Amino acid sequence: MKVIILCGGLGTRLKSIVKDVPKPMALINGKPFLEFIFEYLRTQNIKEVILAVSYKYEIIKNHFKNKFLDIKIEYSIEKEPLGTGGAIKQALNLVNENSLVLNGDTFFNIDLSYLNLQESKICLALKSMQDFDRYGAVELDKNYFINSFREKQFFKQGFINGGIYLVSKDIFNTYNLENKFSFESFLQENFKTLKARACIFDNYFIDIGVPEDYERFLDDSKSSKFKY
Repeated sequence: MKVIILCGGLGTRLKSIVKDVPKPMALINGKPFLEFIFEYLRTQNIKEVILAVSYKYEIIKNHFKNKFLDIKIEYSIEKEPLGTGGAIKQALNLVNENSLVLNGDTFFNIDLSYLNLQESKICLALKSMQDFDRYGAVELDKNYFINSFREKQFFKQGFINGGIYLVSKDIFNTYNLENKFSFESFLQENFKTLKARACIFDNYFIDIGVPEDYERFLDDSKSSKFKY
């Protein structure tokens, strides 16, 4: 199974720390964050990756080339930024079956084999969290189908979108979509017709999209908290 990694982010909120490179290339103790994702995928026996790239993609391509850690790499290059949805839609043209999708600025150390579609078009990996307000929450029914997405607010306990998806090759086929769109918005608007389901994990999770969590990962990546 091929893995699509979304690498087109501008990293606007990290500009004070990470300058002039795509967000997945932010240096963590001397190496790009994206290398951590490749190291993780190697432990999951992933052999092929599609990097969905846009902003300054040459930096990514020059670093990783066509193979890294024995993982074959293809590039889905956006001529203009397509948003997360448009990026996935374009990258799916390079696959012939269902695919995993990861965010290039988050690390979620789960066993990918637990994700399954059954009759759904998408399965989300959710992270169980306590005392949070940076993320919205996802609510499920007793059969792990998504009931609702709740807006950002303080939650004592809940499940957040961990940024890893198993998607059907034809997930977009029945929708009239623009070339540029947000995958998150598409999912929130269509989760019922997609029969979206989820798997819950309590594994290590980090999203380096804001400076405080970027700084936290600088420490975590050197500590016992972090391991593949």
